[in-house]
Amino acid sequence: MTTISSKDLQVKEKQEVTTPAEQTTPGLVFTPSVDIFETETELVLLADMPGVKAADLNIDLRDNTLTLNGGIETFEIPGEEAVLMEYDVGKYYRQFTLSEVIDQEKIDAQLKDGVLRLTLPKVEKATPRTIMVQAG
Repeated sequence: MTTISSKDLQVKEKQEVTTPAEQTTPGLVFTPSVDIFETETELVLLADMPGVKAADLNIDLRDNTLTLNGGIETFEIPGEEAVLMEYDVGKYYRQFTLSEVIDQEKIDAQLKDGVLRLTLPKVEKATPRTIMVQAG
């Protein structure tokens, strides 16, 4: 497992809850597993969110905090009785703190086959470049 050496994207630190309960609705809350890749021009974040539909996924960005929040509905089919259920339903929730290196206006999100792909482009000043020298 490799880690990102730059501080472009950081997992939001845990905060102590001052009230006995954090949730206002019952149910399980899952932390989606995430892989992050970096190129010279962007960061790509892949989050595993099986069962979440695009309509049930909310991606919020405010105060440099990127929040992923998605829900899974039950799969009950009328007339069928559950014999064994290993797939839990609930919500996914995860937060990240973005640095000034990310161009927040150009973030792109795609959900396919239970994997959320967020493309986080870097701002121009953060993009490495070669400066051409002209003889004159």
